[in-house]
Amino acid sequence: MGLNLLYANDRPGTYPQSWYAATADAPGPYPAVDGEVTADVAIVGAGFTGLSAALHLAKRGRKVVLIDAHRVGFGASGRNGGQLGTGQRKDQIALEKLVGRDDAKKLWALAEGSKDLVKSLVAKHDIPCHLKPGIAHLCYAQDEVDEEHAYADHLAKHYDYPHLEKLDRDAAQAVCPSPHYIGGSLDMQAGHVHPLALAFGLARAAETAGAQIFEKTEVHDIDPGARVRIRTSGGTVWADHAILACNGYLGGLNQKVGARVMPINNFIAATEPLGEDAARVLARDVAVADTKFVLNYFRLSHDKRLLFGGGETYRYRFPTDIAGLVRKPMSRVFPHLKDVKIDYAWGGTLAITLRRLPYLTRLSPTILSASGYSGHGVGMATFSGKLLADAIAGDADGFDTMARIPTLPFPGGTALRSPLLMLAMTWFSLRDRVGV
Repeated sequence: MGLNLLYANDRPGTYPQSWYAATADAPGPYPAVDGEVTADVAIVGAGFTGLSAALHLAKRGRKVVLIDAHRVGFGASGRNGGQLGTGQRKDQIALEKLVGRDDAKKLWALAEGSKDLVKSLVAKHDIPCHLKPGIAHLCYAQDEVDEEHAYADHLAKHYDYPHLEKLDRDAAQAVCPSPHYIGGSLDMQAGHVHPLALAFGLARAAETAGAQIFEKTEVHDIDPGARVRIRTSGGTVWADHAILACNGYLGGLNQKVGARVMPINNFIAATEPLGEDAARVLARDVAVADTKFVLNYFRLSHDKRLLFGGGETYRYRFPTDIAGLVRKPMSRVFPHLKDVKIDYAWGGTLAITLRRLPYLTRLSPTILSASGYSGHGVGMATFSGKLLADAIAGDADGFDTMARIPTLPFPGGTALRSPLLMLAMTWFSLRDRVGV
């Protein structure tokens, strides 16, 4: 048998030793499935997608069962950089070439809806996830700055989005005084959150709406018969419809999704509180993503730590020294922090697609799936959960728009996708290092 990513890097049912887990109160614990359970809709995976789908279906009066092999928010939803970005993971110019201007505009509207949905859910359910405005995209080279500024003009002209502020060198330094950034853009309509706290708030909201949540319940197989049968480690769940919301933890549950959605790992470190020195990292309390192919992303926590995401490995097991791995790119961006104390360091398994766009699909008349957010999941995973709920309730317009995105399987399917990705990522990482 191959490596089981559910347990390759984590102890069963135990949140990682992250700053997120240390600063958020988990709901539950919820029981495991024991015997037979019935539902209108069964959802596998209690990350942003599954939690949002459960909440929106329960609010529609459906009997919902939500199952996770570990705990709610355990995977990428509770470990990521917390950035609530504008648009899809690919920019609108690339989308226009891929799907045409009409569908590109629909995809833009859906992505804008994802930001609005997260903001409204946080407000409506009073979720204490420290939602704040602002993401800066910062560049290393002048051609990147020129491209970023041209894209701001494109959004203003064709998408009625004048909110991408163009930054020259001085303006970029006034946001982030790293010596490496020479310009970029700032989007104050985007935002950043404590992602695990957001997941916990969605779980509590879904439970209040009537969803039944089961934890520490691994799904072994799914039979799409007249009624969907889900065989788990503790019993069987029967449902009229099922949703696969597993993202990087799908394993062998579905080969069609598995060929198009690949798990990869990413890593984050949290420094000690920086106090007044936090202004030497970020002069404004916004999140940052830069233009490296293996990008760096960072923001300040509410207790003034630097939360820095970066570093890469090409194996499914996490490295033994995550803090050392992340310290390397962090020290390149902020040389004065080369010896700063790191209090927390953790890894997470997310999922990507070849085109870096979500993969939404109908696997059968009664089974839907959404995954592959490619690092853009705070908004789009939450919104995809709503699209799944709407589709099951009979309103499939948004789901179908996302499902029309042309998708490609990874070359070699599940057998060769990892070695090929390793080669590609190693090449691009080398290009980052030498500045090509």
